[in-house]
Amino acid sequence: MRHNACPDAYPAAPPEAPADAGRRAFLRRSGQIALTGTALPFALNLAAMGEAAAFEASDYKALVCVFLYGGNDYANTVVAYDDPSYNAYAAIRGGSGQAGGGIALPKSALAATLLDPTRPLPDGRQYALHPSMPELAALFNGGKCAVQLNVGPLAAPVTRAQYAGSDRANYPLPPKLFSHNDQQSVWQSSSPEGSTVGWGGRIGDLALSANGNSLFTCMSVTGNAVFLSGQRALQYQVSSGGAVAINAVKNNVMGSSAVKNAISALVQQPRAHLLENEYNRVTARSIGAEAQIGAALSAAAPGAAFPAGNPLADQLRMVARLIAARSALGSKRQVFFVSLGGFDLHDNLMAQHPALLARVSTALNAFYAATVDMGVANQVTTFTASDFGRTLASNGDGSDHGWGNHHFVVGGAVKGKAFYGSAPPVSVGNTGAAQDQWHVGQGRLLPSTSVDQYAATLARWFGVADGELAGILPNLRRFGAAAGRPDYPTDLGFLD
Repeated sequence: MRHNACPDAYPAAPPEAPADAGRRAFLRRSGQIALTGTALPFALNLAAMGEAAAFEASDYKALVCVFLYGGNDYANTVVAYDDPSYNAYAAIRGGSGQAGGGIALPKSALAATLLDPTRPLPDGRQYALHPSMPELAALFNGGKCAVQLNVGPLAAPVTRAQYAGSDRANYPLPPKLFSHNDQQSVWQSSSPEGSTVGWGGRIGDLALSANGNSLFTCMSVTGNAVFLSGQRALQYQVSSGGAVAINAVKNNVMGSSAVKNAISALVQQPRAHLLENEYNRVTARSIGAEAQIGAALSAAAPGAAFPAGNPLADQLRMVARLIAARSALGSKRQVFFVSLGGFDLHDNLMAQHPALLARVSTALNAFYAATVDMGVANQVTTFTASDFGRTLASNGDGSDHGWGNHHFVVGGAVKGKAFYGSAPPVSVGNTGAAQDQWHVGQGRLLPSTSVDQYAATLARWFGVADGELAGILPNLRRFGAAAGRPDYPTDLGFLD
C-alpha cells in the first residue's frame, strides 16, 4: 500500500515514565510544574544518579549514535553495483537497464563512489555508495569506515518460513514491525514506544563511576531519545549551540536584574519541605552544570571545519567540542546521540534523498577529521541507525516501510574497508525461491544480523565485559555460540 504521509515518521519523544516510582519519578515529573523558564524541565533531567558498579577507565572512549529518523532507503544508499545485482536492482525499481530510471540510480553515476573492500564479497558482489556520498566512500576506501550489511531488530534468529509461521514461543518477532515510533524505540531500547530505558543509557549506567562528573556520561544534542536513558544514567541535553540555560536565571527578567536574582534565589535556596528542597537542589545543580559546560566549551574548539547549513554537522560539531572539553568535564567514557530526520520518503525519493545523504556524508567526514585533529580518532566510534530499511520495490515515486538496513561504522578503531554480515540477494522476495529467504515481501530485508549483535560489538569495544552484556541487551542470550547459534556471533568483528 502506498502512503502519501506518515504523521508518526518523525522523532516523537517517548513517554518519560521512570523505571521506578521513587525519587527519580518525582524529579522528572516535577518539570511539568516548573514556573521559571522553559528550560527548567531540561534541568530536571539531571536527577540524582546512584552509584554504579562498573568498569574503571584510565583512557577515553566515546560512542556516537547517528540516528536517521524516518527509515533510510538502504537500496539507494549502499547500492548494488556488480552487473547481475545492479540489473536486478534497476528492474525492480522501475529502471531501464543500466541507465537507471524510476527510483533506480544510473550505474554510470556510481563509479566514483565504488567501494573497494580488502576482502571481496562472495559471488562477485559489489556495492557503491549513493553519488552524493563521496566523502563516506573515501573513508571506507581509506580504511576508516565499515558497512554492516542487513542489520535490524531481531528477538531471536528467524528464517522467512519461521517469520511466516505462527510459532511465536520459539520464534518471537520484534514488536510492532514497520511502525515508525515503535521501531525507533525498538532500535534504541529493544522495546516499543513507551520504553524508558535504552541500551546506550544502560552502557552509560556502567560508565558512571569512570567519570569525574557522571552528569556528562550520556549526552544528547538532538532532544530527548530513549537510547540514552539508563536506570541511573539520564541524558544531559545540550543544543548545537551549547548548554541549555534556565532563561529566568541566566538573563534579566523584563529588563530587571533584581527579578532575575530573586528568581535565582527562589529556585535554589534550601527548603524545609523535603520535596521542595529536592527540587531546588537539582535545579541548583543544573545551573552549576550549565556553567561548567559553558566554561569548558569556551576553551574547546576543534580545528577541523564543519559544513555550514547542515543540521547534522552542527550537532556533530558540538559533540566534537564536548570531546575536546573532556578533561575539563572529567569524562573518561561518554555516549552521544545526534540525529537527522526526513527519511520517510514514500514520495520524492529521487528528489529529496540525495541532499539528506550528502548531509550524512559531509557531517561524518568532518566529525572524523575533528577526532583526528584532536588525537582521539582511535577512541571515538560513530555508527548509524534508523527506524528500519525500506522496500526494494518502488511504489512509483518512493519506497515503503521495511525492516533490515545497511549501516555505517566510522572511526580509527574500525576495521574498515570491509563489509560485515551477509549481502542479501537483490530480490523482492515474492517468488518462494531459495534466494528469497532474506526477504519478507517487496524487497523488505529480513535481518541477518540483529541490533543486539551490532550493539554488543560496540559495547565490548567501549569497555563492557561479556558478563554485563545480558543486562544491556535482553535478546542477546538467543544469539552466539553459547545459544547454539555461532552463525549469529555476538562480536561482529568490525572493531579492534
